[in-house]
Amino acid sequence: MSHFDELPRRDRNHEIEDEAIAAFQMRLTHSGAFILQAPDRKDYGTDCQIEAMADGQATNARVHVQLKGTESALNADGSLSVEVRRTNLNYLLMQPYSVYVAYHAPTGSLRIRTAESVARQYEHGTTNWTDQQSVTVSFVEELTVERLGQLADLARSGAKSSRDRRVEQVSMAAAELSNHVLKSPPEVHVPEEPALARKLLVQLYEKNADEAISAGFAKFAAVLGTGSDEMGICYMSEINLGMDGMSRRPERIKEAISFFRTRLADDHPQRGDRHYTIGNAFHALRNEQEARRAFETALADPALAASPELAAQIHKNLGSSYALLGDHEQAVDHYREALRLNSDLAEVHNALGTHYVRLGKYEDALRHLDQVVFSDQKQGRISAVTGWRANVLFNLGDGRAAFREINGLVAQADRHRWIWPWCRRLVAGSGRASVDNARQAAPFWQRYVRANPEDPAARWELLMTMFYLRGRGENIGKSYGEFREEFDRHIVHIDSENAALPWDRLGHWAQDEEDWAEAERCFRKAYELAGGDYGYCLAIALKALERFDESVPLLLEQAQIVQPDAMSWFQLAAAYASLDRWREAIEAYEKALALDPDYAVAMFDLGGAHWNSGDAATAAKVWTAAMERFPDHELSAKLQCDFSFLFGNPAAGQPGDGAR
Repeated sequence: MSHFDELPRRDRNHEIEDEAIAAFQMRLTHSGAFILQAPDRKDYGTDCQIEAMADGQATNARVHVQLKGTESALNADGSLSVEVRRTNLNYLLMQPYSVYVAYHAPTGSLRIRTAESVARQYEHGTTNWTDQQSVTVSFVEELTVERLGQLADLARSGAKSSRDRRVEQVSMAAAELSNHVLKSPPEVHVPEEPALARKLLVQLYEKNADEAISAGFAKFAAVLGTGSDEMGICYMSEINLGMDGMSRRPERIKEAISFFRTRLADDHPQRGDRHYTIGNAFHALRNEQEARRAFETALADPALAASPELAAQIHKNLGSSYALLGDHEQAVDHYREALRLNSDLAEVHNALGTHYVRLGKYEDALRHLDQVVFSDQKQGRISAVTGWRANVLFNLGDGRAAFREINGLVAQADRHRWIWPWCRRLVAGSGRASVDNARQAAPFWQRYVRANPEDPAARWELLMTMFYLRGRGENIGKSYGEFREEFDRHIVHIDSENAALPWDRLGHWAQDEEDWAEAERCFRKAYELAGGDYGYCLAIALKALERFDESVPLLLEQAQIVQPDAMSWFQLAAAYASLDRWREAIEAYEKALALDPDYAVAMFDLGGAHWNSGDAATAAKVWTAAMERFPDHELSAKLQCDFSFLFGNPAAGQPGDGAR
């Protein structure tokens, strides 16, 4: 034989590797659950990736696989052991649901072991495996077509969940990103091993982690099987969310009804609780007629007599259905029966509390609401009770206690969207009912506006609360100039229909400061925005600035149309008098006196108008009548002193002295 015929020998390891790949490929093809993607060109620990299929569609949901072939003998217990590098295990753990697949050449069988289960074995072992160069992977489970289908379901559900979370986050407006992240349910990694997945599910349900269970719903279904009894827990969590108005997947609640109905025929010791669960599902879907039927069927179960706490809960939920159907008398009957069976049932006290709120029986409402203590500590339920208590306390006149409830509520406002609008409505209705309320309303509105800057009505409430406090003699801690800066920041956001009143109140503050130019500016803004009554204050400011000709049209409008009372006619008369328009002044004074014959100043000034117009006789006549009618008025004494010559005492005055 020539030395050129000496060639590389293909050893048995290569043959086993080819057999392993062929067997694995055949099993994938047979399952229809995966397709084999190209092998990794640089194998650091993954031989290949397999892509999950769904109804013939590629999903890009991939599982990393380390494929091993061996001729080694099976262990005494029938398991198969393969040694791998520890770094190989670390590499696989970087991707969820990575697996080892072992091909046993002598038997032609394929076995599977998850990388996570290997890590769990060593983490719970007695040796410090992190110092080892290699680890032993023991294989027991056969890689069946069914097992591949389960793995594909799990890979798809995990990838879909991760994708949906990312897409939902990137779709958020920038301002809502942090709130969205904080309010999103946690990402739940469901173990591939059914026993561990079952244990995780039960523990989450016992801790009332309905949102977490809902987030992992598809993954639990992939591991446990969609028809498994354990999935009833997942459905009950979805129902719980629906009853709290928090379910994002109402179709699952509909599936839950079918799921539990199929189990009604089972030989179950207490079928009433399944009817109760079905009733809860209908209640979550707001189908109260069907919910009522299911609850009544549940109560008819004789076995329920041994479970008074469950019976109490059913009576409570039946009462809620009756309430939503408009039969409040029946609802209260069931609430009371529930309390007879379980006097501590928080949900019943909550329902009765809100019932009495609607009837306006606030003492009764508070008595029940104060007994609401939820054992599950669900923040949404606790916050709702707090909101009702705040409402009741305001109606009972206990603003201090109401604001304590509100201050606790707003700390949860980022988690529950209803909180800010609810508190806003309560404070808007009661925040200026008293000085004590207003003192606490002011910081509330400051906080509200910071959190909801787009709400113009809240800015209006903030300004009006400050004006209310100042008007009641409270020190608001700001000078006019300082407050005007704050006013200017808010008023630009308030629509013209509602901005007039704040401008008017600011004008009165400037008037109190005797800054008539500033007052005129504010009153003019109010009048330009809304006209009507606001013209009166503008006219008064114009008079103070001695711009009488501008004030007359405004005062004429007030006297003739807007507020035709004695005061309006008097102010118009005074403006005419300042312009020496005596005839119009006299007519206006006379109209003021016709409306209010006891208007002393108007009567004295009417005499003055006659005097200044040159009609001394009429002036004397009017003044004489005024002094007789109002003998104790200070102007009577002044006339007796300054115009005594008109009244029989010529030494006291000289003809021609003016009345101005």
